[in-house]
Amino acid sequence: MKKYKLLIIILAVVGISSVFKSCEVEPTYYSQSTPELFFDTQEKVYQRMGRAFTHWAWCMADNQAHSNFIMLQEFTTDEMLVPSRYNDWYDGGNYLRMYHHDFTPTTPGVYDAWRAFSMGVAQAWSAKDDIDQYVDFDALGFPEGSREAVLMQLQTLSAFFYWFGLDMFGGVPLYTSTQGDIKPRATDVETFEFIDSLLTEAIPQLPKKTVLGAQETGAINQAAAALLKARLYFNAESYIRKDMYAEAAAICQDIIDGKYGTYALENEWTNIFGFDNDSSTEIIWSVPSQNAISERSTGPNSNHYGMGEYWSNGEIGNRNNGYCLVPSLDVEGKSYLYGSDNPSSKGTYRLGSPFAKFHEDDVRKQLNAYEGEGKWRGMFYFGEMINPVTGAACHGGNRQVKPNEVLVLVDQIARITPQAGAEVDHGKEGARWGEEASGVRLAKFSPIPWLTEKTLKGNPDIPVFRLAEAYYMLAECKLRAGDKAAAASLINTVRERYFPEGDPDPVTASNLDEWRMLDEWMIEFIGEGRRRTDLIRWNKYTTESWWDKPADGPGKAHYNRFPIPIQAMGSNHLIEQNPGYDTEQ
Repeated sequence: MKKYKLLIIILAVVGISSVFKSCEVEPTYYSQSTPELFFDTQEKVYQRMGRAFTHWAWCMADNQAHSNFIMLQEFTTDEMLVPSRYNDWYDGGNYLRMYHHDFTPTTPGVYDAWRAFSMGVAQAWSAKDDIDQYVDFDALGFPEGSREAVLMQLQTLSAFFYWFGLDMFGGVPLYTSTQGDIKPRATDVETFEFIDSLLTEAIPQLPKKTVLGAQETGAINQAAAALLKARLYFNAESYIRKDMYAEAAAICQDIIDGKYGTYALENEWTNIFGFDNDSSTEIIWSVPSQNAISERSTGPNSNHYGMGEYWSNGEIGNRNNGYCLVPSLDVEGKSYLYGSDNPSSKGTYRLGSPFAKFHEDDVRKQLNAYEGEGKWRGMFYFGEMINPVTGAACHGGNRQVKPNEVLVLVDQIARITPQAGAEVDHGKEGARWGEEASGVRLAKFSPIPWLTEKTLKGNPDIPVFRLAEAYYMLAECKLRAGDKAAAASLINTVRERYFPEGDPDPVTASNLDEWRMLDEWMIEFIGEGRRRTDLIRWNKYTTESWWDKPADGPGKAHYNRFPIPIQAMGSNHLIEQNPGYDTEQ
């Protein structure tokens, strides 16, 4: 059984094994509260620190479709979308505008992302201010080095939120405290350099994981901060128009070599996302989750209304049947996949078709199903929804599929099933023309146990950083430097776990180019909130088309950054809009 995990158990990271003292039965009452009075125990220090991490957990795993950050990273790309399913999920066209890059300062999800990062910065600096000013670590009996570990984790958390803002919006207002006057936006270069400086100071003062498979608790260690710095450098060309791939490669190599802590790739991929993944050797940073205490998850809104019977767990509650993968097949069942033997009459695309890009021999490309005793299989829901382990079926939701009919999920988004009153729309395809059964669903996160083992529900943590990312960043850096053989070897080191009988389509020096690299990023990290950034780094986000999404065209490169939401500009009159959005409403 997993150890109890509060959202943040920093104790494990700073090497404290028994900090919590016995609670006195009778409370002590004060006529007023001041910071000096509040910070009278170690527990209260961690409570104050934990508030900033609670916000981080909400940003990255909010128990709904996806977090505000991950939603914009995925649902504006060739990986995933929320199609309209007749009257379901149209929501005023918000999700369609997101997918079609119809970004404006009033786009709802954009404001949520701005609020998420800026509130995170405020929470992190506020906690750091209070703890730095009012806590006497020696008087409270903290082990040596605890002060630096706590303060630098909050500083790194602020750097993470600033990176979040830089990636989404470019330059943002820069603060190191919650005190003082409001500030205008810094430039993208100033924001980049500020994040870099925060991480450079923090990394050597953070704890280092020294035991392979030691429990992850949500705390920030050296490797997490180093990987964030590698991400910053890796995308420097798109962030600040500066090539820093060599610098990113050096950090990635150091992470792989163990300079920043002890990690190893998992041989079994379900260990990364499963019920005991807090001890995964591959996870560097994750959002903690535990049954009935602090459950986090991603993905409920992708699942169909009748999944409770498929899972043999009716306590999970109603599903919302929302997002799915971008389809691989047209309304006639022909392929959109570039180079297909049976291409769609509407053409093929280099980008997109994520489900088709998983090889048929890949162990992930099977129906997700719980097998008992914490074991599970498969990363998708597709085809006839009959559980391959139990034989239980998912039935229709009384839309296009009736409650007595077994649901068949298709890798298409189109009006396929005749519907009374909608005959004129029959045969249409596109994000606007989905149905109840449209789209393959991702089942990568938060696997569901049977009701008989319900105490496992909610135990999987949500990975944020994992070692495989260092391998892929290093591979792309080597590709860009012309060393395709070394790049291919790094990718294949990760790929081999998905093909027990041998990889039928390994990456080679001859087949590795920008398109294969983008495909490998998609296959390994689908749903993990990085697709938009990868497309922008390769200059594909606005220049290339994918299914039901024409290229944005000339003069639309400003879509690589989201507009500043009007709510943010209204609350801070010093903030100026991103170029290109001034006249677009």
